[in-house]
Amino acid sequence: MRRQGSVANRCEARRNRKRSGMLSAELIMTLPILAIILFGLFEFSLLFTARGELSEATRVAARKATLPGVTPESIEDEVRRVLSPRLQRTMELSIDQGGRSGDVVTVAIACDMNSASPDLLWPIGYSLKNRKLYEVTRMIRE
Repeated sequence: MRRQGSVANRCEARRNRKRSGMLSAELIMTLPILAIILFGLFEFSLLFTARGELSEATRVAARKATLPGVTPESIEDEVRRVLSPRLQRTMELSIDQGGRSGDVVTVAIACDMNSASPDLLWPIGYSLKNRKLYEVTRMIRE
């Protein structure tokens, strides 16, 4: 009787070893998918943060541009005060101040997405190369 118990224990140990091999194979199959999802979350959260920075910078610059006697250089200084240095490197600023009181003032900023986030999803075909973040704010001149 005792002998049968030890045989049963050995069979159980073999089954457990086979099952642990199956778990390793499942992990190998699902780990890349999990990594892609995490990289995507990280990359898009950085892009959304950069978009918020651009929105704040255009809002502040448009408010300054509505005031009388403001120069484009002082508006650009205001944008640079708000934006982080990584976004300032590739920043393209466009300002339309209007001519008189009541005209629409437009401030637009474009930045490369690569300056906002690392290009983590290029292996699956989604690259940030040659893509831009845009933000435009319009206000009425005082």
